[in-house]
Amino acid sequence: MNKKLYVISIGPGSREEMTFRAAHALEECDVIAGYKTYTDLIRADYPDKDYIVTGMTKETDRCRMALERAQDGACVALVSSGDAGVYGMAGLVYQLGTAYPDVDITVIPGITAACSGAARLGAPLMNDFCLISLSDLMTPWETIEKRLDYAAAADFVICLYNPGSHKRADYLRKACAIILRHQKRTVPAGLVHHIGRQGEETKLMTLEELQDVEADMFTTVFIGNSQTEVIDGHMVTPRGYKLL
Repeated sequence: MNKKLYVISIGPGSREEMTFRAAHALEECDVIAGYKTYTDLIRADYPDKDYIVTGMTKETDRCRMALERAQDGACVALVSSGDAGVYGMAGLVYQLGTAYPDVDITVIPGITAACSGAARLGAPLMNDFCLISLSDLMTPWETIEKRLDYAAAADFVICLYNPGSHKRADYLRKACAIILRHQKRTVPAGLVHHIGRQGEETKLMTLEELQDVEADMFTTVFIGNSQTEVIDGHMVTPRGYKLL
């Protein structure tokens, strides 16, 4: 019996940005489990698989169902967009997996939104940067505020995941206000919406202008540091090389 669970990172959305290793594991598996938005991205390429599909906020149920199918002998793929180890399902699977000791868990990495979005904008992550999620579903807003404040004070380039939703419509504005305690209003900023999917949109602006932008869960935001500049329409953070 297989008793195999792959936690597969499918990248930002398009098949072209999925790794060969991820594609091969999806071909090998019997069952594909995932959030509906993500399974819809791959279903046409793997139509003959058995699918386990759940909605938003059902992550624990989804992981348990995938583990149970693997425990029963199936080869299962649990898919995450971007990279499963970056705000994805990898950690939760390992936590729940202690109750399924016979299941062999393998995490397959992928291209996270920070990397794919940065490539669309230029090269904003060439020096030290940090990732911060603005979702307070599992992290208190007070903690997120501290992380934003310390990161801005340390002059990190900041990449924001989950910058807004219907219930968090003003969170990006609040985040910008915190960062503006330490950065100039003219610091370059950018965002990419629906990376690698239909309707992809890229915008470049200043930190001051970013305050008035509406963003959702499918938007990734980039805020430069004191060295970041715009070169020929591209957001670039110098690494520090000497230019002759």
